[in-house]
Amino acid sequence: MTPAVQRSPTSAELDTDGTVRLQIMGPLRVWRGRVELDTGPRQQRRLLALLTARVGQTISMADLVDSLWGDDCPPSAINVIHKYIGALRRVLEPALPARTSGSYLVRSGSGYRFTAGPQTLDLVAFRQHVTEAEANVRQNQPREALASYVEALRLCQGKAGDGLADSATVNAVFAGLNGEFFDAVVDAADIAVPLGEPARVLSSLRLAAEMDPFHELVHACLVTALAAAGQQAEALTVFQTVRQRLAEDLGIDPGHALQEAQRRVLTQTAARPAPNPTAAAAPLVAGAPLVRPAQLPPDLSWFVGRSAELALLQGLVAGMHDGERGGPLVVAVDGMGGVGKSTLAVHFARQVADRFPDGQLYLDLQGDQNDGTVHAADALRSLLFALGAPAAHLPDTFDALVGKYRSMTAGKRFLVLLDNVRDSAQVRPLLPNCADSLVLLTSRRPLLGLAAFDGAHLFRLAVPNLHTARQLLERRLPTSAGDTALADEIIELCGRLPLALAVLGARLTARPALSLAAVAADLRDGARRLEAFPGDAGTRDPRTAFSWSYHQLSPGAARMFRLLSVSLTAGITVAACVSLSGLDPMRTRAELDELTEAALITEQEEGRFSSHVLVKSYAGELFGEIDPPHEQRAAITRLLEHYLHSGFNAQTVYTPHRLSIPPPPPQPGVTPEQPATFEQAGAWFSAHHEVLVEAVRLAADVDHGVAPWRFALIMQHYLQWAGYFQDWEDVTRWAVRAARATGDEIGQGHALRSLAGARWSLRANDEALRLLHAAQEIFHKHGMLLEQAVTHVNMHWVHEALGQDEQALAHGRQALDLYRGLDHRRGVSFSLMSSGRSLSRLGRLDESAELLNQVLEIVDQLRSEPNADTDIQRIALEAETRMAVAANLIRQGRAADAAAQLELSARLSDQVNQRTNQFEALRQLAEVRASTGDTAGAVEALDSARMVLDRFPDGGPDHLRARFVRLAEELSEITADTQGDDPPKSPNDPGTATDELRPRR
Repeated sequence: MTPAVQRSPTSAELDTDGTVRLQIMGPLRVWRGRVELDTGPRQQRRLLALLTARVGQTISMADLVDSLWGDDCPPSAINVIHKYIGALRRVLEPALPARTSGSYLVRSGSGYRFTAGPQTLDLVAFRQHVTEAEANVRQNQPREALASYVEALRLCQGKAGDGLADSATVNAVFAGLNGEFFDAVVDAADIAVPLGEPARVLSSLRLAAEMDPFHELVHACLVTALAAAGQQAEALTVFQTVRQRLAEDLGIDPGHALQEAQRRVLTQTAARPAPNPTAAAAPLVAGAPLVRPAQLPPDLSWFVGRSAELALLQGLVAGMHDGERGGPLVVAVDGMGGVGKSTLAVHFARQVADRFPDGQLYLDLQGDQNDGTVHAADALRSLLFALGAPAAHLPDTFDALVGKYRSMTAGKRFLVLLDNVRDSAQVRPLLPNCADSLVLLTSRRPLLGLAAFDGAHLFRLAVPNLHTARQLLERRLPTSAGDTALADEIIELCGRLPLALAVLGARLTARPALSLAAVAADLRDGARRLEAFPGDAGTRDPRTAFSWSYHQLSPGAARMFRLLSVSLTAGITVAACVSLSGLDPMRTRAELDELTEAALITEQEEGRFSSHVLVKSYAGELFGEIDPPHEQRAAITRLLEHYLHSGFNAQTVYTPHRLSIPPPPPQPGVTPEQPATFEQAGAWFSAHHEVLVEAVRLAADVDHGVAPWRFALIMQHYLQWAGYFQDWEDVTRWAVRAARATGDEIGQGHALRSLAGARWSLRANDEALRLLHAAQEIFHKHGMLLEQAVTHVNMHWVHEALGQDEQALAHGRQALDLYRGLDHRRGVSFSLMSSGRSLSRLGRLDESAELLNQVLEIVDQLRSEPNADTDIQRIALEAETRMAVAANLIRQGRAADAAAQLELSARLSDQVNQRTNQFEALRQLAEVRASTGDTAGAVEALDSARMVLDRFPDGGPDHLRARFVRLAEELSEITADTQGDDPPKSPNDPGTATDELRPRR
């Protein structure tokens, strides 16, 4: 029984009142019901267009910044994107439920993802209709297929993102969507004309022809459909117009498809022409007639996606006659083994084959293998034989073979596909002697020599996006395979590698009893992940594909490849690789460059590298098999010590006067990094934040001689100031566990104190207090006076958060006594500031003011010291003290003076990236201004506070969000009271932000 095809919503059904709808297949437009919405300034619209065009895919922040600004990226780019996202969320979901970030624009990892169904986004509906049409075609239901295609085509209103494609990256994304439309309209015409219903696709064909005036296949379909609809005169006019355009703009004649369409109009046999018949290659003997070569391998029926790459290739072919070029158009696709280079090249070659009437040549040069690589002379003999040269009369010398090949290809229009090229030298003699020919190459390595001296166009093929990978797996799986979420997990565990997905699909098809859950379980085991891809003598599997690249490496690069299996998920820098390998920087960089050229690693950004998940698993297998255990342990220890010592160096610059404990000297070969300024240290922590968290977990799970609590202390100030409170808690819990397991009591004390800080930041104050008492017992036992003083300051803050001001004051005074005994001026100043806060909260304002003034006097003294402008602790101390002074002034009723102190505190906190303090200063400033009737000033301060919240991970912790929402609602009520019941909304209106920033449940 034929399975029913699930029906998609029609274009009419997409116009439901109250439903948010977005259009990207044409100019970007957004409606709610029948009302069109304003999506903001141009850059904000471009951001929304890019996210919708890649619906369902996470776009990293780096890619978003590059797409929106390119090389002209402003320093505030990331903040601007967060602000745009917030504004767009409010446009799409003004009544967003409390404590959620919305249904459409979702934070995912280090970027954002647009999520929508067919009722919401035209692109999703379009693809669903096309999928239905393809299913109907496979079920031999042409009329149903045509109906689905027509519904899909109706959704296209012009060029995707029309008017917003200002960069190469964005243009490629939109070109891919246009390509999907062109493919669909051609397929629809293929069905409509034989069914006698050409009128149903004419409007879409006209639109497609207008969108791409040089798309010969679209114009051929338009000519055929017009003639089939009885409009022969217009059909011939279209043909003449496009022929003239091709001649004048490109200097070429129409291809076979267009010429055949014209012939059918003239002979009144209008119907879409079938592809050119091809003759199988056969041995030729002297005097035999020349057979037009048609050697392209068959296209794969499960080919999906790659729209952007196909659009890029189409663009190169469309412009191949622009400018002067003495030789053929050469396009080389490189990439890692199994990424789909050959599949893409064959698919594209078949798309454009009719533009090269003298034939198509194909050779697998086997350059990806260690043995069996085809030599250029043997390749020339094969090509000449395919062109009709008798084998018995081929020249003997290499130069003569090259000369004959060039003679036989001169002035012709060939398509030559050379697969698995080893290097430029292997393929250069195989380039035909004709400017009107196309040469497609695939290779593991970028063919730089061919680009430099032969004008080749190079591009590296990456793994497909999740949508395409999902389609690829679905086309290979039995229909009952099931769980989409599990399938998506499998796809990601495979790193979306097409070869891996193909092998898995074949395995699941061959073993119907094998479940997706069982496959996923195999893949989750990182050490045995490649066992999930069984191969046999007749097929390739990922391990085999990777091995061919590995065995071509130099010994040094091969060792580096194995060592990189222990690199951490977020990637590794050249500096870290220097320590990991124990080599000098120049040699390290050379080996990394060799691995990059071999497509075994990827340079994500300058100086930072990552490995595909399956390639890394393969490297791990080799590391365990080849490198002795003592070398494995030494390499891991060197890597951990690199991060530990580099982090310590960064911390001493980031918070130079805070409590720090130097780690033991590193082992030989470790070359730590040395950030020199606060900005460099902050940038180092920002770039290595995820790596450091993973390093702590690694150090805690297996004893490599690197104490996790040392990592925790190094990271804590950055994590606290930048707002990574959950990461702070995680690393300190691992550190406590590891210190207890090894009996390191002092390390346990430090880890407990740091964990208490994380729990206090997350408002788990009772637990924080218990942890601090446990740490204090250890410090007291070992006579660690400075640590005791720091812990008393910490206890002050926790008691203050609990509303226990007398206890807070007592701990502040104990800290003050200890710091004075240690002659620790900065500690004294922090203790005075803490005590001043408590006295103010207790209503003892004069005593509070006296202590706070003493702190400001110390700040003034510090300001006169060398490097005062970069004294981060002085700036942070002054910022906190100014906020404490403001609290005292507010209690005295001096709101204007308090506002000035809060403004200064916010500016100082911003200088040292103390997000929590900056937010609190701005929030309190908004309260003070509101209390004095300065509503506009209050709204401005609150909007600034909101921008600070946007810089926190996930929009900030719940207690800060709750404070913001509470004040925003109060200001909204004040605004409503002063402007009437229905005040006009402005972008800064606090009422527009409250729902988005409500605490998450």
